[in-house]
Amino acid sequence: MTNLEYLENILETTISPMDFMTASKAQPDNYIVLDVRNAPPHLKKVKIAGAAEIPEKDIKNRLDELPKDKTIVVYCWDTWCNLAKKASVELIKNGYTVKELSGGIAAWQSLNLPITDL
Repeated sequence: MTNLEYLENILETTISPMDFMTASKAQPDNYIVLDVRNAPPHLKKVKIAGAAEIPEKDIKNRLDELPKDKTIVVYCWDTWCNLAKKASVELIKNGYTVKELSGGIAAWQSLNLPITDL
């Protein structure tokens, strides 16, 4: 794989919070946001407004809850967390279109984008 192919793959499988906001405003019915953090609400405290919640550890058993006709934007805690990557692999294996939200909920909150208390 060349450096260019590597970078193109990253761009194909990720989306920044600002790019997501732009894309979802233009085509709101094309996306579902999915919180895959493996933690109870008292530890998560907030989620992205409108996000569905399926912990990464439960993805395999709950695939039927997700639409295949939308791009699923998955997120976890931060850049150091790989739960969104693990969930993305499982979803892609099962025929879903997926993008990982760059920076997770931490990046989302740092940009003061819409959240909901849990």
